[in-house]
Amino acid sequence: MNDRNAGSATGRRGLLVENAGTVATLAGGLRRGAAQSDAGMVDATAAGAGAAVGAGLAVASWDGLIIAVGPADDVHRRIESAGHPVAEFERVDAGGGLVTPGLIDAHTHLVFAGTRELEWQMRARGAGYLEVLAAGGGILSTVAATRAASDADLLAGARGRLAEMLACGTTTAEAKSGYGLDMVTELRQLAVIGRLDDEGPVELVPTYLGAHAVPAEFRVAAGQAAAGSVATAADDYVVHVIRDQLPAVARQGIARFCDVFCEDGVFSAEQTARILSAAGDLGLMFRIHADELAPSGGAELAAAIGCVSADHLATPSEEGIASLARAAEAGRPVVATLLPATSWFLGKHHFAPARRYIEAGIPVALATDLNPGTSPTVSLPLVMSIACVEMGLNPAEALAAVTINAAHSVGLGDRIGSIEPGKQADLVVWSVATLEQLPYWLGTRPARTVVKRGRVVFARD
Repeated sequence: MNDRNAGSATGRRGLLVENAGTVATLAGGLRRGAAQSDAGMVDATAAGAGAAVGAGLAVASWDGLIIAVGPADDVHRRIESAGHPVAEFERVDAGGGLVTPGLIDAHTHLVFAGTRELEWQMRARGAGYLEVLAAGGGILSTVAATRAASDADLLAGARGRLAEMLACGTTTAEAKSGYGLDMVTELRQLAVIGRLDDEGPVELVPTYLGAHAVPAEFRVAAGQAAAGSVATAADDYVVHVIRDQLPAVARQGIARFCDVFCEDGVFSAEQTARILSAAGDLGLMFRIHADELAPSGGAELAAAIGCVSADHLATPSEEGIASLARAAEAGRPVVATLLPATSWFLGKHHFAPARRYIEAGIPVALATDLNPGTSPTVSLPLVMSIACVEMGLNPAEALAAVTINAAHSVGLGDRIGSIEPGKQADLVVWSVATLEQLPYWLGTRPARTVVKRGRVVFARD
């Protein structure tokens, strides 16, 4: 098979996806509670599609925005009534397959150097966190490799990963810094993310994650200064993040979000609140790594301060779940962005309680957590499969979690994540006929055609 990753060269302003058997529109906004299982399905047979023009459903866009979706004859009439000649549309034959919005990866660590397969094998043999650290592994090994890498190397590595993501149906991804832990490298990572966003076709949402861990130099300095060195190092680094890194990030003007790894042994809820408050003063939106390893107060904090997303949430407290549920009910939803590939790759056999979140009315998104240490995957279809097998989500809930809810998780729910008039024409034509088959085929790449802003940016022949 030949893959084509360049945009359409036709120069036409319109795009018409025809002969779709099923379209999952996800129209109608953020999904939570029972509504998370509503994929907004339009079925060709049930809709009586193709009576006048040809079999199947169609999706039409003009100048990168969706203008019509539904039975093919209805879509053709709407195109003509809007004054757009059908001849001015590039045609994509869906071949009777499923069409969905473009997938949105709401949590990635896209830009890094080096790999960590040795510690993965150590963990498989029973090694714990401290043993991995003693052998030179862990996040600080990625920090060292990323600091040492050139911008060209960081760009090349991230470009390759983005190409694979696109081939899996991802059209938008959040991308974090956090493997610099110093001002120079954090800004370099964000600059790489900004450049890749400009290049496209995958749209990137840049996030500053300077508070991902306490860097080695702060640990050494604190250890030489006083007892209780771990706490001292974290406090000193928080001051540095607030006083030095955040103002520089704001001046650079690339990051839209600030994220913090709120976890016991990393940054406390109080330290996290201080960092995010300072970030808010500089115009950044909030997201948070919360309750991955143990209840940390992260979920409660996310609800209290209005985070757009709280991520991981594998081990929330009862009050954390209740806080997120109350925020959603009050019209201030924090999206629970869950990362099942991480739990699976770490062999923990303990996954975030997705069903409890859905039953509590908390909107759920899914993401890859792409990173070299704990989730080296670019595939949202694989993440959907793991979520269905290990978390008990059904395929419609999983699709909502990587489309409309993921769009809200990155602050773009008004623009992407669903197929409805006025929204950006980000689409995937799948080689499978039904939504249920999308997570069923484990580890495959069923994306046949990917459309970004009304242009074909990937096609598998």
